[in-house]
Amino acid sequence: QVRFVESGGGLVQPGGSLRPACAASGSIFKVFHMGWYRQAPGKQRELVANIISGGSTNYAESVKGRFTISKDNAKNTVYLQMNSLQPEDTAVYYCNVNLLWGQGTQVTVSS
Repeated sequence: QVRFVESGGGLVQPGGSLRPACAASGSIFKVFHMGWYRQAPGKQRELVANIISGGSTNYAESVKGRFTISKDNAKNTVYLQMNSLQPEDTAVYYCNVNLLWGQGTQVTVSS
């Protein structure tokens, strides 16, 4: 069984930064995918950024240049550094490790 602990969401003003983290523990023998997705009210869940085995990364066009995904292999933890946040970034952010979902963390960008 795999457990996730997500942290680092919250309320921030436009232009601000947040750094959510997602730590996975339990029956993980090899991580081949770590990623962040988000779901805004009334919208479908969408990919924000991911890292696949080998280290290559992918980003949604809307976050390129503002968000950076990184991971700590020893801790099975994935991070999402989010800079220059805008109101349209408001959503519940979910981590995904090997196709398993975390519980989500709310990110709200508002003045």
